[in-house]
Amino acid sequence: MDGKVYLVGAGPGDPDLITVKGLRCLQKADVILYDRLVNPELLEHAKGDAKLVYCGKLPNYHTMKQETINHFLVKYAKKGLQVVRLKGGDPFVFGRGGEEAEECRKNDVQFEVVPGITSGIAASAYAGIPVTHRTLSKSFAFITGHQAGDVAAEHQWSHLAKAVDTICVYMGVSHLSTIVKQLIEYGKSTQTPIALVHWGTLSDQKTVVGTLETIEEKVRDSEISNPSMIVIGEVVRLHDKLNWFQEEIAPNLPVVHG
Repeated sequence: MDGKVYLVGAGPGDPDLITVKGLRCLQKADVILYDRLVNPELLEHAKGDAKLVYCGKLPNYHTMKQETINHFLVKYAKKGLQVVRLKGGDPFVFGRGGEEAEECRKNDVQFEVVPGITSGIAASAYAGIPVTHRTLSKSFAFITGHQAGDVAAEHQWSHLAKAVDTICVYMGVSHLSTIVKQLIEYGKSTQTPIALVHWGTLSDQKTVVGTLETIEEKVRDSEISNPSMIVIGEVVRLHDKLNWFQEEIAPNLPVVHG
């Protein structure tokens, strides 16, 4: 049987949020290469003889380089194995899934993409923040915080500040100061609501809410770190009203307002 690579989105953290198709891929995989933010509970669905390969990455430290991951995907598939590349969130949303798909195509390896729920939507939803709303937000953008401070990307902040209602920033905690500064510089009000959702969709989720003017102090006081999703825009005001996860599922979750 020909080998094949499945680029599977594991979802944002809550293991119940993986798709049915993603779960089926896990159950039949011969090899699973998984990331740091993948919930370990999902690996319990693997076959008893499946080979599990950890590919976790920390900020500024890569357990396995992307080139090595690409090599393993091709290597195992060429052996006729069913290979799952299990990635947090969605494979094509800041997950380098596109690069891995290109590597498969370059080496004549069959591949399939199984989308997952990305944290920009899920973490926001679990904090009671809809990324779109008929009266508050008709547009949203997903960006990576890694571009903060990048001179080549600086012009993007001008467009984001003026043309997008809701901004969801991945991997942006360490660049929060620059993000806030750029948005204010390009026209966002200092009173624009902003929230950081730490470990979104998990039992230890923590949400910090403030404005562009107050959020840095709130984050310092709350000791918020990665992984956290940053959500910016008027929809953040709905957090208090729609915070269903904390009220019904995890009433002891911390929320910091400012």
